[in-house]
Amino acid sequence: MKEYTSDKLRNVAFVGHQGSGKTSLVEALLYNTGAVTRAGRVEDKNTVSDWDEEERERGMSLGTSLVPIEFNDTKINILDTPGYTDFQGDVKSAIRVADSVVVVVDAVSGVEVGTMLAWEWAEVYQQPIIVTINKLDRENANFERTLNDLRESFPDYKFIPVMVPVGSEASFRGVINLVTMKAYYDAGKDRSDLPGELEASAAVARTVLIEAAAEADDAFIEKYFAEGDLTSDEIRDGMRKAARDAYLKTVPVFVTSGAKNVGTIPLMEALVAYVSPPTDRRVQILQPDGELGFLMPPQQDSGPLAAYVFKTTTDRFVGTMSYFRIFSGSISGGSTVYNATRGSDERFGTLMILRGKEQINAPGNVLHAGDIGVVTKLTATKAGDTLSTKDKPIQVTRPEMPEPLYTVALLPRTQADSAKMGQVLTTLIESDPTLRWRQDASIKQTVLEGMGDMHVTVAISRAQKLGVNIDTEVPKVPYKETITQNGTATYRHKKQSGGAGQFGEVALRLEPNAGSGFEFSSQVFGGAISSSFFPSIEKGINQVLSEGVIAGYPIVDVKAIVVDGKMHPVDSKDIAFQIAGRGAFREAFNAAKPVLTEPVMQVRIVVPEPMMGDILSDLNTRRARVQGMDTEGKKSTITAQVPLAEMMRYSTDLRSMTGGRGLYTMTFSHYETVPSHVAQPIIAQHKPQEEPS
Repeated sequence: MKEYTSDKLRNVAFVGHQGSGKTSLVEALLYNTGAVTRAGRVEDKNTVSDWDEEERERGMSLGTSLVPIEFNDTKINILDTPGYTDFQGDVKSAIRVADSVVVVVDAVSGVEVGTMLAWEWAEVYQQPIIVTINKLDRENANFERTLNDLRESFPDYKFIPVMVPVGSEASFRGVINLVTMKAYYDAGKDRSDLPGELEASAAVARTVLIEAAAEADDAFIEKYFAEGDLTSDEIRDGMRKAARDAYLKTVPVFVTSGAKNVGTIPLMEALVAYVSPPTDRRVQILQPDGELGFLMPPQQDSGPLAAYVFKTTTDRFVGTMSYFRIFSGSISGGSTVYNATRGSDERFGTLMILRGKEQINAPGNVLHAGDIGVVTKLTATKAGDTLSTKDKPIQVTRPEMPEPLYTVALLPRTQADSAKMGQVLTTLIESDPTLRWRQDASIKQTVLEGMGDMHVTVAISRAQKLGVNIDTEVPKVPYKETITQNGTATYRHKKQSGGAGQFGEVALRLEPNAGSGFEFSSQVFGGAISSSFFPSIEKGINQVLSEGVIAGYPIVDVKAIVVDGKMHPVDSKDIAFQIAGRGAFREAFNAAKPVLTEPVMQVRIVVPEPMMGDILSDLNTRRARVQGMDTEGKKSTITAQVPLAEMMRYSTDLRSMTGGRGLYTMTFSHYETVPSHVAQPIIAQHKPQEEPS
């Protein structure tokens, strides 16, 4: 691979729903440029993008692969992203570092949930969008139907075909380029005259294309009105500008079959012509004062260094591999850079370009502004960090990652696994910011959180490959205990054994303390209890707060007031008042009408409009309070508040109910009282455990 300067680079994220054919399309592009001698197939587990053992075993992409392609003296860095919605963090990161987004749409299935997610994120980062309608060779594939589906699903956008198909389904054999008005058969290397029966329809489509291109530039509009036409270069330039214009919202549309290698060379030509070079990129950064700012174009080698690390992986042989995009400046191997996120220096070794798992040394050991590369064995750098210089520290803004939706409790199989588990889990979450793990004291479990069952299952499988064997179970719900009214109790602890005895008596009043946590105070006057024993009483109460009274869950929002008590001049001591305080608190708590409270989540669910009734019916069985419903185009959005206990495996249930076409987000809202009929079995389950003590 040769060295490419910034103007000869293109960075493109291939995104779309699972099964839309992104990986097969990338494989065809590799084959057409001679990077591989034989195009791989997902079914044969031999593609360049899906190189990880787990990906090949499951027959699906589980992370973003970097696949550079050399074409027409240009290097196109393709980021082949996973389509399964559990791995949306990878998609977000890829869109962040790309300069354009190619949305791959299945010509049979049309717009799906993965399409909508990727589109939403492209909008967030103001990325130009290109669509390729793929798999036109399949049975029931239909170009016009898919185009109309796009227009209905994204009504604010103008979808302008640049290519139209020649044939459909099994007879799909090429594309018509509406710019050149030539037909490209098979992969599209050679040009041919248009089929006679398609000339009229192609002429109409070309007029629409020219008008869309002219809209982007006043000079083009004037020329079009004067002459009725634009040159090929003007059409391409106009469409590139229109795609970047937030007001025009124009989307160039292409047609392909990755598996059959049809229309793929025209797509590569489009990636060079319609995707702007990285020199044109405006980069959002976080300034030293915490305010947002921008690195304005042109981005070039002479600019301040800003290299954003968007992905890290751990290789058994070479260690940690950090994938980075240079937004500004250049990097040479052997140089020292500054991690502006963590305030530490990093020494760069050999710079690499990855093509799937193939490691290629960067020519001249240098990468220019706009390029994407990989370096190994950085000591402190994690995904989301920015590498710059000490004299001008720059932080590229990170993508905002979604909140986890799926949680499991982790059970290490052996003591050795337990000792290594924390370190391995930390390694995993450092490479995937949508994973989280923690020791949850309220439920006394180690929990791992992710975006769905597949996401968490893959993480645990990778932990196993790193030497830790883990079993899982459904985690406990983090209920809490509190009281609803005042309660009082007096508890005397008296113990006589041999010479020294123990004596302490505490009278306690509990009051609800909503939203203010636990408070401890005293109203004892006259020396009934020495002030030196109040810390002992509070210590005893604190022991109960963590272990609960009615169901074994932490106690919150209670005010404990010592109102009276007694002590003995000889036998009263610290341990006696700890025990008395603990006993008085338990009895007063039981007298104050205790209740369980549960976390309630704010949930937003997006499903195809015909499925809304089924989703609402299901929510009713989950004690949900629906707050709103909205339908836009072909999708419906439901917002509701639902107890966490009812949402523990909702990602799996929703996927089953909608055939993978629904998605949801979930964030914590508040705690509220568990209904009596739900709380009783939880409390009853705890009682047999506490009786022997």
